[in-house]
Amino acid sequence: MTDAASARIRPARVADLPRLAQLAAEHAAYEGAAPPPADLARRLERLLFGGETARLRCLVAESGDGDLIGYASCAPEVSTWDGAEYLHMDCLFLRDGHRGLGIGPLLVRAVVAEARELGLGQVQWQTPPTNTDAIRFYDRLGAQAKEKRRYFLPVD
Repeated sequence: MTDAASARIRPARVADLPRLAQLAAEHAAYEGAAPPPADLARRLERLLFGGETARLRCLVAESGDGDLIGYASCAPEVSTWDGAEYLHMDCLFLRDGHRGLGIGPLLVRAVVAEARELGLGQVQWQTPPTNTDAIRFYDRLGAQAKEKRRYFLPVD
């Protein structure tokens, strides 16, 4: 079992894409969501490593033996109300057996460092109200919550 002392947080690499897609599928299952598309690794490659079109950033948690055990993905967004950009943390996930060992805070600190590097003053994210473990974790970090309901409108 990997704890914070033996975990390493680093930016995702192209070679990580198959494992990252697998972690995203585990994350979707954990939250009771539909599985990601079969070509997720290809889609992530474009978003993460597509040159000027790349807008997504991803940090991975690596165990002492080099296995990917979690990830956090984020992208800059804009708030009209604040008239400012912020970093939206889209996903934060650790595999079962690696939660509660101090790795989650390492990932969040790495996301905050990304925001700082981009000159952004805030990180925002959301979690389903049923994910009580995540809510307790975020509360312990000192994060503040705002209630909203998330809607999806298909374009096609």
